[in-house]
Amino acid sequence: MLLRTLSAALLSLPLVVNAATFTTLVPEKSEIQFHYEQMGVNMDGFFKGIDGSLHFDTDAPEKAQVTLEVQMQSVDTGSEEADSEVVKKEWFNASDFPTATFKAQSITPKADNEYEVTGLLSIKGHEQTIRFPAKVETTDEQATFSGSFSLLRGDYAIGEGAWSKFDIVANDVRIDFTIIATP
Repeated sequence: MLLRTLSAALLSLPLVVNAATFTTLVPEKSEIQFHYEQMGVNMDGFFKGIDGSLHFDTDAPEKAQVTLEVQMQSVDTGSEEADSEVVKKEWFNASDFPTATFKAQSITPKADNEYEVTGLLSIKGHEQTIRFPAKVETTDEQATFSGSFSLLRGDYAIGEGAWSKFDIVANDVRIDFTIIATP
């Protein structure tokens, strides 16, 4: 029994060989995707413009500091026409609100490499506290932060006027992210 417990403990060790601190966001390798339904059809897109700051110490993850900024004009829906439409006032209003921001307020370890993240998400001048699970995989050269959460576009006034109803474009939006950082 002791051997089985010890084996299980060794197999569940984090991927960290040595303690490391990651402080440099790598925007060109990071990705934020969004998924929603329009007229019953699943739609996807992503943002190419990601920036921000972070400080993540593998020995003290609860002290991590993360601020991410997403350039709303960098949206890619797979259609130039849709890209031009979604940055308008009714949707992202990218001219008045060029960035969406996320600022972590707490990062709580839950299991090896698994955390609960709570933070403030601001889109189009509307702020909401969100909470979601995230994973962190590290090597000596890189940390990969990944996770997913859902939001209601109506909470952020994404889709005003005729688009404020949810019969054509659903209210639920899933966000998937992979953020890469180096020491």
